[in-house]
Amino acid sequence: MKLVVFSKMLKERSTAELIDWAQEVGLDGYDLCVRPGYAVNPDNVLEALPAAVTAFRRAGLDIPMVTGNFDLLWPTDPGAETVLQAMDKADVRLLKLGYFKFNPLEQDYWAEVDRIRRGFAGWERLAWRYGVKICYHTHSNRCMGLNAGMLCHLVRGFEPTCIGAYLDAGHLVAEGEEFAVAAAMLQPYLSIVAVKDFLLTRGEKNGHGVTRRSVVPAGTGMVDWTAVFETLARVGFDGPVSAHCEFKVPEGSEFGQVATKEVAFFRRFVPAGT
Repeated sequence: MKLVVFSKMLKERSTAELIDWAQEVGLDGYDLCVRPGYAVNPDNVLEALPAAVTAFRRAGLDIPMVTGNFDLLWPTDPGAETVLQAMDKADVRLLKLGYFKFNPLEQDYWAEVDRIRRGFAGWERLAWRYGVKICYHTHSNRCMGLNAGMLCHLVRGFEPTCIGAYLDAGHLVAEGEEFAVAAAMLQPYLSIVAVKDFLLTRGEKNGHGVTRRSVVPAGTGMVDWTAVFETLARVGFDGPVSAHCEFKVPEGSEFGQVATKEVAFFRRFVPAGT
């Protein structure tokens, strides 16, 4: 396994600054955010991604995956194939898509499954062409594929070398699905794991009870990290483990300080060189 950090929260940092911080805290590399406003973005990806990846690898770091923009959903989207071309050129083999939202009051669930699977069929063809794997993330709060049970509806039957599952330990807690069960359902497709800790609290909104989801520093939330990593060892997972660092920074602290502690926490489970 490689421990990487999702660069979403490091938008203002240059490639050189990302390299310096990764070496300082002992990262293996990055889950590189390729979105508008970032150093590598959809407009410059064909040249900027290979150049950035070369710089990272010269520094002993890796970019095993990239995360596309929220609206990168369909193989026919403008720029979709360009991203895959850039990944192939840079030898980055895992891509995380955006999210298909679901409104149970307005949409037919199985019609949405069929529609998304038609899109995945197109992604599968492009994945074969460029030697990449297209991965979909278990994101809670009314997204299609918000847990492993729903994600199975989307990916089952596709070639696992082309279409992958991206399990998120925090979001699975929010949706009440045990990580071991999720991994068992999606084991042939399991390609990436996100590590973030969640805290669920009860509150009110417009007079109704609601559950609030908060990302908190690792070890302070509800995820059983020992069970998560025992499961990953049991199934032989060797893909990237992506720390998202999307928590709210406690008052009096700086993001870099808390993120450094987050990396150190997960290094207990993902030793360097594994």
